[in-house]
Order: sequence, then C-alpha cells, then structure tokens
Amino acid sequence: MTANVLLEALGTTIEPDLLVEALTHRSFSHEHEGAKNYERLEFLGDAVLELVSTETLYKVHPDMNEGQLAKMRAKAVSEESLSKIAREKLHVGPYILLGHGEAEQGGADKSSILCDIVESLIGATFIQHGIDEARRVVHHLVDDTLAEVATEGPALDWKTSLTVKAHEMGLPDPHYQTSVAGPEYALEFTARAILGGGGEVIGVGTGSSKRKAQLAAAEMGWKALDSRKGEMGGKQNGKTHKSHHRSHRKSNGGTQDAAQGK
Repeated sequence: MTANVLLEALGTTIEPDLLVEALTHRSFSHEHEGAKNYERLEFLGDAVLELVSTETLYKVHPDMNEGQLAKMRAKAVSEESLSKIAREKLHVGPYILLGHGEAEQGGADKSSILCDIVESLIGATFIQHGIDEARRVVHHLVDDTLAEVATEGPALDWKTSLTVKAHEMGLPDPHYQTSVAGPEYALEFTARAILGGGGEVIGVGTGSSKRKAQLAAAEMGWKALDSRKGEMGGKQNGKTHKSHHRSHRKSNGGTQDAAQGK
C-alpha cells in the first residue's frame, strides 16, 4: 500500500515529511532519535475538527440549544466515532509508525491511536493548505457521523444519561473511581461507575484518557440500569395482573353469594 492510497481516501495532498510526522506514534519516536511524532499535529487537528463540527451543527440544527449541540458534537468527535472513520474510510492502520512494543500489542488497531491519527491528519492538512481545505476534509470525513448523531438518544452523553436514569429509578447519583496504568506513551485509564456511597459498581470502562474511560463505564452502567428497570417493570406487571385476578375472583364470589342469598 502506498501513501497515495491513503491520501486519496483522505481527499487531499500532504507533503511526505509532514505526512510521516502525522503518522508517527510517540512509541516510535522514543525508539528513533530525532523522529517527530504526531502529538502537536493531533493537538491542532483536534481544534480544527471541533471548530468545523461545531459550525456545522450550529447551522444545520437552528432549533437545538447549546446543551443538545454539545452532546451531538461530543459523540461525533468521540474516540469511537473517529476510530471507526480511521478503520472504515481511511484504512490507516498499516501506515502508522509504531515502536516495537506498541506494534506487538496491536497498536495499529487501537481505537485511541486511530482517533489520534485522524486528528493529526486534519492538523497536517491545515498546516499545508489552510482552514478552507482543512474544513473540506473534515466535512468529507465526519459529515455522515454528524448526521447520524442527530438521531441518537442516550448515547450522545452517557454520563448525563446515567445520572438521569438513576434519578428515574430513585437511585443515588453515580460517581466514578479512575485508575491509570501502563508506560507514559501508552497510558490506559480504567474507570468504575459506582452508585452512591454503597459501593455498587454498575459499570467498568477503559480508555486512553480519564474522560473516555468514564464515558465507557457510564455506558455500561446505563445499560445495566436499563436492563434492571425492564426486569422491575416486568415483575410489577406480573404483580398487577395477579392482584387484578384475585380481585376479579373475589368480585365474582361476592356476586354468586348474593345471588344465592348468602
């Protein structure tokens, strides 16, 4: 596979040295002195992506408030969404330069790295061509996702949705405990979603940042409570049916007694 295939999928041109930088993970730069990694470009690309996605949502959804727009943007530029773009639109995995250890651990298909690469490629596009071309590339990559998120419910913001779900069920507010492990260039955060002070863990999630891990834990927690709520509803319906049946039998019995002069 040549770089031209990747650039065709991206829909723009990037000069070779800048493209190499955009595809270089810090684990590779740690092993190769003088090699630049993509972190600065990722930082820039993240800002461009947020600007363009915010602008698009603002124009397309004039009836939505700030909170709704923020939730849609967060989902559209999430690790899950961007890594899907990296896999399915760009097929970028084989092009990523990784250190030996990271490569052995499957870094070329890690969602956190794929997400970073999408942002670094946007940053590289901005550096070489400016905001207009960068905006066009962002639209090319994420417009489908921006359209999809407008139809989603709780997935737009799992943490908020989990809190609302807990309130609906009369449960205490969830809180999160987060730990981190791994080398500096490949940190992995683990978060636990816990209900109130009782210590009940309802969800566990991992991610390349504290926020991503907590969102994953909140998603698992929301689904657990939603399932629990469904079970409770089924049991309640069963009780209501039995109660109605007993009342019906008593009513019939009373009617029969009266008819027999009892």
